[in-house]
Amino acid sequence: MARPLLLFYVLVVYVIMQFSWWAYMIIDLNKEVIGTRLEVTSLLGLDETATLAQSAAYNEILQKKVRMVYGEGVVFLGLLIFGMYKIRIAFRNEFRLAQQQKNFLLSITHEFKSPLAAVKLNLQTLQRRKLEPEQEQRLLGSSIQETERIHELVENILLAARLENSQQHFQLEPIQLDEVVDGTIAGFQEHAGRDVKLTSTIQAGLKINGDRLVFHSLVLNLLENAVKYAPGSPVNVSLERSGNDALLTISDWGKGIPEAERKRIFSKFYRIGNEDTRLTKGTGLGLFNVRHIAILHKGNVTVRDNRPQGAVFEVRIPLIA
Repeated sequence: MARPLLLFYVLVVYVIMQFSWWAYMIIDLNKEVIGTRLEVTSLLGLDETATLAQSAAYNEILQKKVRMVYGEGVVFLGLLIFGMYKIRIAFRNEFRLAQQQKNFLLSITHEFKSPLAAVKLNLQTLQRRKLEPEQEQRLLGSSIQETERIHELVENILLAARLENSQQHFQLEPIQLDEVVDGTIAGFQEHAGRDVKLTSTIQAGLKINGDRLVFHSLVLNLLENAVKYAPGSPVNVSLERSGNDALLTISDWGKGIPEAERKRIFSKFYRIGNEDTRLTKGTGLGLFNVRHIAILHKGNVTVRDNRPQGAVFEVRIPLIA
């Protein structure tokens, strides 16, 4: 990024210097022309009053042209500075996107490599050794869990592509939101084990117009995000009616999210920190999908501080009768 921007700034400085030089030359040329006209006027032998009037007229013309050059210069410099600002923002956004894509490739490579290595090791163990039935079942169960992890990663990536593609259409139908949320929590708790402490307060009878599988992904991504960035912290899920909306709240008591990052965490590929030093798993697509799923259901998602610490994600979706 530094080299293209440096070349751009050099070009801008050159253009400004050239413009300033040409402006100076134009003003100087006008002064010479006015001076020549005044000399010609004096040679014509006009009386002093006429000479002064003619000189004043020529000076007025000169001042108008100088003001015109300065005015054009200010407009030109203003447009140039505005263009520089916009181009710099574009450069910065492109650089940031390229960095995020690089981070995504690094993280997704690691995310696929780990479960695939575990599945391969389990299968090789089953192939080469005669194990007790309980050991075989444990290795098979571990392999199935790792395969499900890969499946979820692929589904998240495909869902992100579908949500971003405006030509893709989702089949929305009336669904019982409490059933979807309850089912997602139960499945997540079974997969996560006893180390993850989940509590929930679910109001029954809330119905929305939505896609069951897609909304399941929204809840799952928020749960995974809470557990990932608040390890050891309890996670509370609340679903209740709030006016004409269903309000889904997922709270944790971890480190929280800095205010400067809150608008950026819903961007594609964005993750807090540097991929080379980050220890948490992820692809930077989870919250991107959450935001777009909420929009798909004509709702929105926000994040705020928990008290005394942690983060609270709130999803509002319009209810139907």
